[in-house]
Amino acid sequence: MINGLKRAAALGAATVALAAGAVVGTVGTASAAPQDHPRPSAAPRDHRGPSAGPQDHRRPSAAPHRCVKVAGHWARQWHPAYRDRHHRWHPGQWTRVWVPAHKECHHR
Repeated sequence: MINGLKRAAALGAATVALAAGAVVGTVGTASAAPQDHPRPSAAPRDHRGPSAGPQDHRRPSAAPHRCVKVAGHWARQWHPAYRDRHHRWHPGQWTRVWVPAHKECHHR
């Protein structure tokens, strides 16, 4: 029994040492990796050429739109009929659900 305990303790210590060595080896390798990645410059590069003009990637607005704040309100929502897990049929019904305040934007 004593030999079994000694063997288990030795095996556990060897496993811990092996795992610690693997972690330290991985960290050392990662920090010693070459750093050849280019650093991003502060100004974005324009790959369209020198005569491309100002760089604006936003979509042009085809038509102006108006946004309106809508207050919270109750709305009716239809829940369709279904059959539950006990094979009982439940008919469809209307329920009232709260729609919180939000902003709606419409194109003119």
